[in-house]
Order: sequence, then C-alpha cells, then structure tokens
Amino acid sequence: MNLYKMTASNWKKMFKQLNAKPAIKAKFLKHCKPKDRKIGIATKKCERCERFGAHISSYGLNLCRHCFREIAEEIGFKKYS
Repeated sequence: MNLYKMTASNWKKMFKQLNAKPAIKAKFLKHCKPKDRKIGIATKKCERCERFGAHISSYGLNLCRHCFREIAEEIGFKKYS
C-alpha cells in the first residue's frame, strides 16, 4: 500500500492492520498521519453510515442523502409531489 497517497479509506485499512503492532503504530502516527482537515469533503461524515459525500447538515442532521431518504418520514419530514 502506498503511504504517500493517503485517502480516507486507505487510512482506515492501514490503521486496522497496525492495531496489532503498537510500536510500529506509534512510529507511523508520528511520521505519516494525515493532517486534520478544516475544509473539504473529509471534514464531515454521516453519523449513521460514516460516508463522506452528499452530506445534509441542515437542522443539525449530519446525515448523508442516502440515510436521510431512509429515515426522513420517521424524523417528521414529508415528501411533496
């Protein structure tokens, strides 16, 4: 796995593998940890399924559009059409 092109999914996979090796994990975190994002798609994720894209943050929902469609009527939203 290429350490120089870290995407969110690569980071999760690599972190799972390093949990078994604490010394190597500490060294990895010291040198290769991706920076904390302040803007962009990777700053927010869905609270239900943890997807990054298509995020609905209105009314403090913090859901992706897929999860919102599934639970919209339970929350109290109505579909007009």
